[in-house]
Amino acid sequence: MRPGVLTLHGFLGSDKRDLIEILEEDEAEVRRMGTSHRAIADKMAYLRDRGKDGLGEFIDVDPHFEVRVDSVRGGIPSPFGGPGLIPKTNTTVRNTALQREIVYTDINIHLIGEHGFYEGKGSLFRMEPHELVEILEVETEQQQTELPSNR
Repeated sequence: MRPGVLTLHGFLGSDKRDLIEILEEDEAEVRRMGTSHRAIADKMAYLRDRGKDGLGEFIDVDPHFEVRVDSVRGGIPSPFGGPGLIPKTNTTVRNTALQREIVYTDINIHLIGEHGFYEGKGSLFRMEPHELVEILEVETEQQQTELPSNR
């Protein structure tokens, strides 16, 4: 997790908390927002997959996203161990309705979806759960269970 082991800058940034504290705080925030790590990671992956059709250029994704996917050769292992090397892919998502943009990587998708890990405060690739939920418009559990009315 620290700099120079798997990556030049590591996954913890300047965060002095123990890993378990980082995980617990982000878990609490995700629960307060009424969603899950899996739902966040799934939306990230969905937009990445749609953006791949743009071949490195921004493309429109309904309802009001612009997505660009850039990849470089190679991969990076998860600091938690696991599925081998994860591709080095950067996804940029613009939410044109909110006029906000966010950039994330395939390792972010893996770390969030499989481990509930958004990286430490001060990390170059730290993802704030509330920003992901807002910008990517991740549905809450309540929205997922609501049925359309027959009015």
